[in-house]
Amino acid sequence: MSTFGLERVFSPRTVAVVGGSSRPSSLGLAVLMNLKASGFAGRIAVVNPNYAVVDGAETVPNLKSLPFVPDLVVITAPAVAIPGIIADAAAVGVAGAVILSAGLGHGAGSLAETAARTARMHGIRLIGPNCIGVMIPRANLNASFAAHRPSDGRVALISQSGAIAAAMIEWAAERRLGFSGIVSVGDQLDVDVADLLDYFAQDDHTNAILLYIESVTDARKFMSAARAAARLKPVIVVKSGRMAVGAKAAATHTGALAGSDAVYDAAFRRAGMLRVYDLRQLFDCAELLGRGFVPRGNRLALLTNGGGIGVLAIDRLAELGGAAANLSADTVASLDKVLPPNWSHGNPVDISGDADAARYISALDALLEDANSDAVLVMNVETAVAPAEGIAEAVARRVGDFRAKRSVVAPLVLAAWAGTDERTSATFEAAGIPHFPTEDDAVRAFMYLVRYREASLALSATPPSIASTFTPEITAARRVIAQVLSEERQWLDPVEIVALFEAYGIPVVPTVAARDADDAADKAGPFLTKGLAVAVKLFSRDITHKSDVGGVILGLRTRESVAEAARTVLARARSARPDACLQGVTIQPMIVR
Repeated sequence: MSTFGLERVFSPRTVAVVGGSSRPSSLGLAVLMNLKASGFAGRIAVVNPNYAVVDGAETVPNLKSLPFVPDLVVITAPAVAIPGIIADAAAVGVAGAVILSAGLGHGAGSLAETAARTARMHGIRLIGPNCIGVMIPRANLNASFAAHRPSDGRVALISQSGAIAAAMIEWAAERRLGFSGIVSVGDQLDVDVADLLDYFAQDDHTNAILLYIESVTDARKFMSAARAAARLKPVIVVKSGRMAVGAKAAATHTGALAGSDAVYDAAFRRAGMLRVYDLRQLFDCAELLGRGFVPRGNRLALLTNGGGIGVLAIDRLAELGGAAANLSADTVASLDKVLPPNWSHGNPVDISGDADAARYISALDALLEDANSDAVLVMNVETAVAPAEGIAEAVARRVGDFRAKRSVVAPLVLAAWAGTDERTSATFEAAGIPHFPTEDDAVRAFMYLVRYREASLALSATPPSIASTFTPEITAARRVIAQVLSEERQWLDPVEIVALFEAYGIPVVPTVAARDADDAADKAGPFLTKGLAVAVKLFSRDITHKSDVGGVILGLRTRESVAEAARTVLARARSARPDACLQGVTIQPMIVR
């Protein structure tokens, strides 16, 4: 359903809170107080069959008893009551519901399935269940039980975790970062991350989209929405479960150890999204990209009054894959004219600890004109010679003047003021200069911007539709996939994998199937003749984890040992999984790297 009905959900004229009580710990009371505190201008009703009054508001026993039809219903009632509440909402014509309650279950016959079926039949959009709620500051809507109200801004936050959403609200308040919308999706019974990507991509009030995700269930829908959104505005994602111990969800042991996160990483890159690895980085990127700060490339020029901090910045830049700008001969000549003879004569441009504002400006002028750099990082370590605040003010004025006079896009300028105070921060904020407390933070932020630019370019790249170095056997590949789909299987078996890879010329370990022990010995013969040891592995489409049933034996060098290994793994499988269908075994040569 994508964005259908979401406008009324996120900009409702009327809201009804269903459930809760006057107890301080009640979810319903928390939501009601948040709605009132947010300054919501529309009508607010409370539905509760057990209390006549909640927080001074008279209640009605059910939605059908309301004198108006609410656009949005916020549900905090017990799980068992929710299908009936959704049915009442459908009867009166409600546009959407936010289900904060948990415990609705999953799958056929569950409370969740019943509620979802009713909602879909009547076009009601559902957010949740098991979520913290929805916050749209510009609409004065805080339909959540978050502890604090977010401020209005130009960044949208979509989170699969209510706790993470609440934490990010607190973090953003400290950073003075506002939101165009915050949606905690919970169990994604209806509205999912892809729907919200579609919505906020088209939202004129949103400049950047932040994602916190734990898993993707509908990969095709997610990728389509992500690619479309990333073409319009920055999409920055944090995904938990990068390590196997955190994920606990991969379908095979090797996948749990290495593969799962690599797939997500590749998908994010291909979709043009920028992946970061913690909440601090998320906000740094949101702040920069939300304001349109994107460098032309990865070459950074550094200006500093401290040699040590300059070297640290260069080291971090190299570690993260950036490049120290190679100053042009004209730039070096210009710097020679305005700086003392002992300046560093290279990048970073070290103008010594006694540098005052005038020296900073002279050096900055030369660096801003250098076509060999894509951005300039101005750093300062405060000394008793020149106040850091005065230098910051001078730099801010000069950057503003330079931007005003340039007819083309000016280089990105960043600042790192060690020991910065509120006045210095305010100076850079007013000038629109990204600023950081350390050189490490500044360089990391620059490189995230570089990666975002690279992701944007990759998004528009189109791979060739026909391979240039070989002719793929497309018909054979499609035959493999069609067979698996027709049998409604989730996995390709080992023989099918080899056939698929060979159709596209991808090197893969030779794999042959054998029905029984004698057939296994025969099939292993050609490998053994070449002096290769072989592996015997159980072949069963019903058993994914072969090693769990002792279904793998390695390093076999004779026909007799192969036959015995085949008998052994088949016997083990029959004992451990008598319900499984066994196709036999597979034979593979041992590969020594």
